[in-house]
Amino acid sequence: MLSLLRPTAISSANIARHAASCRRPTPISAFHQQQQRSESTLVIAEPSADESSLAPSTLSAISAASKLHSGPISLLTFSSGDNAVGVPSSVTSVIQAKADGNSSLLAETVTNAVVAANKKHGYSHIVAAATKFGANYLGRAGAQLGVSPVSDVVEVLSDDTFVRPLYAGNALAKVIAKDSPLKLISIRPTAFEKAEVSNNSSSTTETLDDVPANELTEWLLESVSKSERPDLGSASVVVSGGRGMKNGENFALLEALADKLGGAVGASRAAVDAGFVPNDLQVGQTGKVVAPDLYIACGISGAIQHLSGMKDSKTIVAINKDAEAPIFQVADYGLVADLFDAVPELTEKV
Repeated sequence: MLSLLRPTAISSANIARHAASCRRPTPISAFHQQQQRSESTLVIAEPSADESSLAPSTLSAISAASKLHSGPISLLTFSSGDNAVGVPSSVTSVIQAKADGNSSLLAETVTNAVVAANKKHGYSHIVAAATKFGANYLGRAGAQLGVSPVSDVVEVLSDDTFVRPLYAGNALAKVIAKDSPLKLISIRPTAFEKAEVSNNSSSTTETLDDVPANELTEWLLESVSKSERPDLGSASVVVSGGRGMKNGENFALLEALADKLGGAVGASRAAVDAGFVPNDLQVGQTGKVVAPDLYIACGISGAIQHLSGMKDSKTIVAINKDAEAPIFQVADYGLVADLFDAVPELTEKV
């Protein structure tokens, strides 16, 4: 015998009560269970050839940090000395992380120090420079902190909204970071003015002793080419050469002009790939991003990858015998001429 059962009518209130009793709690990580963080920022200092002064990229990062909020700014350094280094007045405290030898250049050491400092103080923002050094540890630090980094920021709109370039700088994206109370960003140094160092800074100093030891990676050595010319990334004048230089020996023409102007020598990727100069002189999307007061491009056609690394320069001068070269579209001054005639004449008259 088959019997049909009519479902019992249940009120909407009973349904809601039943659903609430069966609902599982949403798992929340320990990081997100922290109380609302007060506005404070940790800026990670870059290595500097002169330990008595901060790297220009660090000063740019401090300038960017001051645009996030009005809260305190701490500077994490790996200098072995005392607080002799001058800092901008916006920096309220300097945290010195102790590291053995050059191990502070390792991504593991920097990450451990960042995590330890954040655990101690609970920052709302952590700011790094978008350099090779910063890119080396940014992803690792983000993984350990449980936050997605926002990289290569060129403008700060608010404490959680940033602008970053896409497609080699041809498009700008507005990014809102909502995944965590902690914001981890890297800024493009050339997009922000360098903060002024104050000799009368009232910043406090503390030592970070509880940095976990790094046992899996060992620092061996580094090979750095030294030059009396200013650093390419921070020079106020840059003279760059491209494939039109024909060979590495001809870069001596650019070096003579750069020395007279007190500038640095750069190169396009084409010149580097051809073996004319070492890759530490490369300017562009896959090289260094520069924004000097004067950029002189000699024999450079102006590929989009190169333009993305120098188009923020204050004044751009292009020398190329091809009048249709794309470099002239971004140049403030253009000279259609053979660089082997124009550069020596320019050097003589400077």
